[in-house]
Amino acid sequence: MNTAVPSWAGVAASIALVLPAIAVAWHRRLHLARDIAVAAARAGVQLAAVGAILLLVLQHTGVAGAAGWLALMVITAGRVCAGRSAGMPRALPIATTAAAVGSAATLGVLLALGIIAPQARVVIPVGGMVVSGAMQATSLVLVRLRDEARTARPAIEARLALGLPAVEAFAPHLRSTLRTALIPAVDATRTVGLISLPGAMTGLILAGVDPFTAIRYQIVVMYMMLSAAALAALTASHLAERALFDDVHRLRPLTAGIRR
Repeated sequence: MNTAVPSWAGVAASIALVLPAIAVAWHRRLHLARDIAVAAARAGVQLAAVGAILLLVLQHTGVAGAAGWLALMVITAGRVCAGRSAGMPRALPIATTAAAVGSAATLGVLLALGIIAPQARVVIPVGGMVVSGAMQATSLVLVRLRDEARTARPAIEARLALGLPAVEAFAPHLRSTLRTALIPAVDATRTVGLISLPGAMTGLILAGVDPFTAIRYQIVVMYMMLSAAALAALTASHLAERALFDDVHRLRPLTAGIRR
C-alpha cells in the first residue's frame, strides 16, 4: 500500500474539511450551505463512478476507449460552456467546436512529437487537463463576448452606421475579450512553482517520483494548457463573432437566456 495515498477511511474523514465552508455559509446567511454540501457529495459520487469506469476502460478498451472518453469530455465541456453563456447565438456548437479544436490540436502535437505515450493510462488524464483548460478559455470568451455585445451595442451599431464592416466594428471588444480569456493561463504559467506546486507535479512527487522528473512533466503540462486555452479562445471568438452578426453586418438581437 502506498502510504502517500489516503485510505478510504481517510477519504471519509476528509469530509470534515467541508464542514467549515458549510458553517461559514450558514452563519453568514449566504444561502450556499446546501449547495456546498450537495457539491461535496456529488464530487465524491462522481469521482467514484468515474474511477470504476476508468478501470474498465484502461483494462479492456485501450486507445480506442480513451478516444471515446475524451470525446465525451469535449461534449460535456461544450454543454457546460453553452449553459454559462446562455443568450449567445449558437452557443452549444460554438463551445463544443472550440473545446474540440483546442483539445485535439494540443493532444495531436503531444502524440505526434512523442512527448506523451499513446497509451490510455496517459492519454486520458493528460487529455482531461487539456479539455479542462480549453473549456475554461471557451467559457470566458463566450460569456465576455455576449456581455460586450449587450452593453456596448450602441457603440458597435454606431461604428456599423459609419460604414465599418462587422469585423472592424467589433474588433476592440474581441481583442479585450481574448486578452481577458488568456490572462489566467498566462499568469498560471508565469508563476508556476513560485506560488504553488501544480497538481501533476504534486501527484508525481507524492507517488515517489524524483522531483526533477516531476518538473519535466509539469513543464509540458503548463505548455499544453497554454496551447489549449489559446487555440480554444481563438476558435470560440472567431465563431462567436460570425454568430453575432448577420450576412449584412447587423448585430443580432440577444435573447435573455437562463444560466444553467
